Amino acid sequence: MSHQKLFNVAVVGATGAVGEQILNLLESRNFPIGQLKLLSSARSAGTKVSFKGQEYTVEEATPDSFKGIDIALFSAGGDVSKALAPHAVEHGAVCIDNTNAYRMDPQTPLVVPEVNIEEVGGHNGIIANPNCSTIQMVAALKPLYDRYGISKIIVSTYQAVSGAGSRAIDEMLRQTRAVLDGAEVNPDILPVGSLPVKHPIAFNAIPQIDKFQDNGYTLEEMKMVRETKKIMKDDSIDVTATCVRIPVVYGHSESVYVELKNDYELEDVKRLLSEAPGIVVVDNNSEQQYPLATDAAGKPDVLVGRIRRDLGNKRGLNLWIVSDNLLKGAAWNAVQIAEHIAAGE
Repeated sequence: MSHQKLFNVAVVGATGAVGEQILNLLESRNFPIGQLKLLSSARSAGTKVSFKGQEYTVEEATPDSFKGIDIALFSAGGDVSKALAPHAVEHGAVCIDNTNAYRMDPQTPLVVPEVNIEEVGGHNGIIANPNCSTIQMVAALKPLYDRYGISKIIVSTYQAVSGAGSRAIDEMLRQTRAVLDGAEVNPDILPVGSLPVKHPIAFNAIPQIDKFQDNGYTLEEMKMVRETKKIMKDDSIDVTATCVRIPVVYGHSESVYVELKNDYELEDVKRLLSEAPGIVVVDNNSEQQYPLATDAAGKPDVLVGRIRRDLGNKRGLNLWIVSDNLLKGAAWNAVQIAEHIAAGE
């Protein structure tokens, strides 16, 4: 029996919310690792992390950190990826980047394995993971796109605070306790934007994720618009998004209205979705069963429910799409790509 090839793997941002999930997945799925290198900012360097019963010390990521590395998984913010991914590529590594740094670069494949895994082969050393809210939406819409065509998408998101990192989770929990105790709330994390203005997230909904752009949309909303067109390879799809942060820890929820190009039967749509890879249909009104963020948390799947024909447009379709933003929305999508590379597919 031939020995499985082992890969030297670097995880950049190993101590962050997504980095932790990447390590959990590499361990639980027994990824073929030769050497493992855990990298972070200078601030987190020196942290001890356990992996498969062995203790690793997190090192500061530098341009020389990638000598001998085969696969580098980046989730330490766009600036870090821009600064270090080119060095990793020079050292011969394939970079799977979880940030916004390279997503819209024409030379960089933007990959959701269930949707366009064939794009991986065209990389120049960097493969981009789409935005978490984009990933779960396109995973659910791709089978419908292939069967019926799509002319328009209107999406409103209800996004978990973990999308803004571990400090945002702490802030939400701290604020919630403060409100319940009748104490003063002093927000200092959300929304993440260009201004110093912060709003409370406890018992609230903040209709801003990332910085505002000149067109009145936020960067998160524009990511969904641009990335969907790129992944589907169709600039003619009309996409509009409103992205909202809500006080949920894990799991993004999305209300999606989609206009198909051809007539459809509702039962066919449900069957297509239930047969699609990575999609679980949860759609039973008589039992009040529909996707919940609390059910999606900790699972790799994209849950789809509330599937119903639009009242005003017979080719319109309404869906409720939920997934764990740190798993399918980030770490699991990245590890799936890494497994595809490791398998030499």
